[in-house]
Amino acid sequence: MCGRFTQRLSWEELHRLADLIGQPRNLAPRYNIAPTTQIEVLWPAEAGGNELVQMRWGLVPGWWKKPLKDLPATFNARAETVAEKPMFRTAFKTRRCIIPASGFCEWTGKAGAKTPHYFSARSGEPLAFAALWEQAKHSGTGEPFTSTTIIVGAANNWMNRFHDRQPVILDWRDANAWMRGDDPGALLRAPPEDSLNEWIVSTRVNKAGAGDDDASLVAPVETVLL
Repeated sequence: MCGRFTQRLSWEELHRLADLIGQPRNLAPRYNIAPTTQIEVLWPAEAGGNELVQMRWGLVPGWWKKPLKDLPATFNARAETVAEKPMFRTAFKTRRCIIPASGFCEWTGKAGAKTPHYFSARSGEPLAFAALWEQAKHSGTGEPFTSTTIIVGAANNWMNRFHDRQPVILDWRDANAWMRGDDPGALLRAPPEDSLNEWIVSTRVNKAGAGDDDASLVAPVETVLL
């Protein structure tokens, strides 16, 4: 599962990594992104290149007509079944995108005493989460909106020390193959085991929308061994 991540992004860096087009804009950093909020997403532009747009995190298929409160959790899609599940299979065929992230969180320990860990790329570059998008209409207003989900797969041996699942992280060189290619399933694999850094962060990240959203949320904290 991936239920919390960060976006501290640079327009210039995304332009270099992902052929980003459009009018440059300042991207406000976010350090505690939770499902159902709006996030920055890369998708293919009709004229070529890729655009950065905002979408709801938690995919809503076009055929969904009920209120969003009745929607099951769709902020993650399992790599093993994404091509078959009714909720995701159409998007997997034709509506693939990338969620750029500066890092993500996972937790270890027992309920009530879980320790949050933060993971980021050792290269210092943004991570490229394999993702899907859909367009639907609000059941009440009929207004169209776009939504997205992060694809997660089995953890590699290194990540398995912390969690048995992890986001599918693409090599940026595979960005266009993922969004426009004919064999997306070939890219649904775990990243190399030496690709991520990890450190323990404040338990303040446990509370989404608590009001504070600054870099200290994901700064390393000291631990005391008793």
